[in-house]
Formats: sequence, C-alpha cells, structure tokens
Amino acid sequence: MTATDSRTTRWSNWAGNQKTELVGLSLPRTEIELQQIVQHAFKNSQRVKAVGAGHSFTGIALAEQQLIDLTNYSEIVEIDSQRCLVTVQAGMQLSVLNIFLHQHGLAMPNLGDISYQTIAGAISTSTHGTGAQLTGLAGQVESLRIILADGSIVDCSATANRELFDCARVGLGAVGLLSTVTLKVVPAFTLAVIEQPMRVDELLANLDTHVASNDHFEFFWVPHTGWALTKRNNRTTEPAKPMGKMSHWYAKTLMENYAFGAVCMLGRAKPSLIPKLAKALPASGRNEYSDSSFKIFASKRIVKFYEMEYAIPRDACAEALNRVRRMIGDSGFFLNFPVEVRFTAPDEIPLSTASNRESAYIAVHIYKGMDYVPYFKEVESIMNSYQGRPHWGKLHFQNAETLAPRYPKWDLFQSVRNQVDPKRVFSNAYLETVLGK
Repeated sequence: MTATDSRTTRWSNWAGNQKTELVGLSLPRTEIELQQIVQHAFKNSQRVKAVGAGHSFTGIALAEQQLIDLTNYSEIVEIDSQRCLVTVQAGMQLSVLNIFLHQHGLAMPNLGDISYQTIAGAISTSTHGTGAQLTGLAGQVESLRIILADGSIVDCSATANRELFDCARVGLGAVGLLSTVTLKVVPAFTLAVIEQPMRVDELLANLDTHVASNDHFEFFWVPHTGWALTKRNNRTTEPAKPMGKMSHWYAKTLMENYAFGAVCMLGRAKPSLIPKLAKALPASGRNEYSDSSFKIFASKRIVKFYEMEYAIPRDACAEALNRVRRMIGDSGFFLNFPVEVRFTAPDEIPLSTASNRESAYIAVHIYKGMDYVPYFKEVESIMNSYQGRPHWGKLHFQNAETLAPRYPKWDLFQSVRNQVDPKRVFSNAYLETVLGK
C-alpha cells in the first residue's frame, strides 16, 4: 500500500457538529493509490469514506474505519476549450477550479453560494445554486470515472454505463469512489447584480415574475421583520463594473461576516434581543454592480452555523414560506439568520433534489452553538407536506422509509447500489439511515 500506512486521525467537519473517532488515514495522490485503498478495504471487510472540504452538516462523509483525504488528489486532468469540457480529479475545490476556468475563458454555468467544496462533494450531495432554467451542479457532469467496491474502475456517461452514471452524479458516496469528473462548462460571462430589500408580502405576490424574469433570482426573508433581501443576477455583455475594494470589504467582509457574526454572538448570549437586532439587516439599501460570474455566485463565509435545506415543488414556494413565517411568529423562536430561498430547473438524476420537478429551495440556519433541533423539526414538518427532499449534506431527520416515496427513481438507485456495492464498502451510519442497509 503506497497511500495507506500506520497513520490515524480524528476528523471533524467545517461546522464542528460531525466527528469521527480514531480512524485509518490515507492521502492518495494517484488513481492507482485510490484503487489500492479500496481493494484493501474490500478484501479486509472494511468500510471506507472519502472526504473533501468537510462542508456537509450531516454524517454523510464520516468514516468508520478508513478515511481517504482527497487534499492531494485535486489536479486538473484535461481541458478542452473547443468543446467546453474540463476533467478534474475528485478532490478539486470549486474555488480553485473557478479561477482556472476563468484563466482559460470558461466558467461553470451555475454555482452555489459558497465554493469551498470539492467537486466530488458538491455533486454527490446535489449542490445546486439558483436559476429557474438551470440544473444543479450534477446536471453539468458530462462523464465520470469511478472506482467500485471491488476495486474495478469504470468510465460512465450518458452513452456508457448510463444507469451507474445517473446514480453516481448524486451518489451520496454510496455507489463508488469518484476518481475524475468531466464537466460541461460555458464561455466565461459577466453577471450584473441588483441587491435590494423588498417587502416580503409584495415579493411573494409576484414571485413567478421575479423568478421568470431573472437568470438567477434568490431572496432572504429576515425573521421578525416584513422584509426580504433580494438578489437578481443577470448575464450581461457590458464591461464589468465591480465594487471598489473598500466597498466590497465593507459590504461582504465587514457587514456580512464580522458585523453579522457579532450580532449572532450577542443574540446567542441574549436571544430576546434578536428581533430588535434583525431590523438592521434590511437597511442596506440598493446595490448594483457587475463582475465575473464566479465572483458573483460565491460569497465569503466566516460565521459558522448549522443548516437545513429542503427542495419542494416550485409552485408551493410562497405557501410553504408563509407557513414558516406563521410558525416562527407563533412559536416564540428567536432567529438571527435569514431564511434563504432559491430555484432550479428539473433534472432526471435519481437522487437529485430536483429529480423530475421544478424546484424551490428553502434553507434555514442556526448560529453555531445554539440548539437547532426544535426549529429545524418544525420547518421539516411543513416541508413534509410538500414531499420535501432534504439536501443530502444538510441537517434533517428523515430515513429511508420516509424518503423513498419522494423520489420517482428511488428503486433504480437501490438496484444499482446493490449491484456495485453489495458488501457496503462505501456505507456508514448516515447512509444506512437514509438509504437502508
């Protein structure tokens, strides 16, 4: 074994709410080393999990025996600017990939609002971004190279090993270890941004218009207020007009991170102050600027939190959010994080949160160190009314029995998983809960 030795480690995720006991550690640099690790686990009836940036809030990446850290397996394999294709190793971080693509006049067509994740982690958990005409990141995958539980290596795409390809695009790490990912990208583009507060009742009354008339529309309802912070991103051929350095630092670093973090700490110490503190959030006024797409999509995140996010049918969004608003008003919860709402097009990936339906996403957050369970359970109860599908990397309280009816291709995924990993080499306690043993 060239990548596995006597090293062991204790590992925790970004939020600090998921931790392993002492497990074996591997830091592979090559596909052969990845293959050897899996073969060794298979022969010795061990379980193995790969981890990237650790940005999932669930236990999806928790290793029970052997942990593969992909930090050193994160190179560009190939770029084809003519066909707009890029192939990367599974541990490639989105933030690094975005800069590389930009240098070659290319970009990902859609991204989430953070870019710390590895490409394998982002697609495996159904990370999505926003845009009613655009799918999540898994929909941008052109082909995959996968190491199966027995150590064999399989190439798959829409034309080769199609069922495995579809399942592995949002595979939860359950059908194989992703080795390389080939993405369909687009020519680099500029996004024009308009950020402004809006009365939430007015926004919801015209929600379809806002979603349909913008390339990327999202908003953040501020609990304990009647306001939402809206963000409209649209492609433009005009020259970029980015924020000045000081304006960007003030808005994105000082206000959205340090000042917000201070407000969260004060609210954690004295929750009764939160409703008064919340009224400062919508006071920022209207901002307009433009920049390269990857700089607009992703934001810096210093303040740590716990998160739950549900995908529901898009046409249920306004009703569901209003129910959340009423629940918060009736419950006595004090909440210092906005409720985030985004939208995507449907896809046909079995365990994608947008599988076979246009989707709205409602995400709720709790500041690190505060009890998230009561609030999250109340929100989840509402989302259950709409056959809500939880983001696989964010907190929820579902299991295989409750999830199965929500995915039209659930049985296909289970069939493929049983074929390629009957010994459950890639399983762990979280996957046993959400997929079954």
